[in-house]
Amino acid sequence: MEVILKEDVLHLGNRGDLVKVADGYARNFLLPRKLAMQATQANKAVVDQMKASAARRYATEKAQAEELAAKLAPVEVEFTRKSSEAGHLFGSVTSSDIAAALETQGFEIDRRKIQLDEPLKSIGEFSVAIKLYREVIAHVKVKVLAEATEEGPAAEAPGAEPAAEAPAAE
Repeated sequence: MEVILKEDVLHLGNRGDLVKVADGYARNFLLPRKLAMQATQANKAVVDQMKASAARRYATEKAQAEELAAKLAPVEVEFTRKSSEAGHLFGSVTSSDIAAALETQGFEIDRRKIQLDEPLKSIGEFSVAIKLYREVIAHVKVKVLAEATEEGPAAEAPGAEPAAEAPAAE
């Protein structure tokens, strides 16, 4: 059976493609989920109109994404986290943290668009990729700094006596 895809279907095709599939696959999966429609002459004319409107929408969305990428290029985001002396963080900086920091700067970016293979777990500067659209990727500089800690003897509660000066019980 020939069908016209209404949506992108993994391992099958993209929206607007005319594909030949098994009858059962079309009847039981594609058509009930409204992922495709039968390839008739009337539907082919509708698909041509859909392709034209999709091309226009694609062009405007890509232009908006490129504009946002240009605005994101100079942006820096800083995080202060507790860390060990070796520079490893006790916590981590995740894509959710980066999205929240960008939101405070006026950029609404979905955390799923932030391309982090794994959370940042060390101190330093990182360039994080944000996939705004199919071919549009912006990079944001993320600085992870160590939290300032009190230097000197171990900080104790006021009024507490050090353990070494306590009388020994015999």
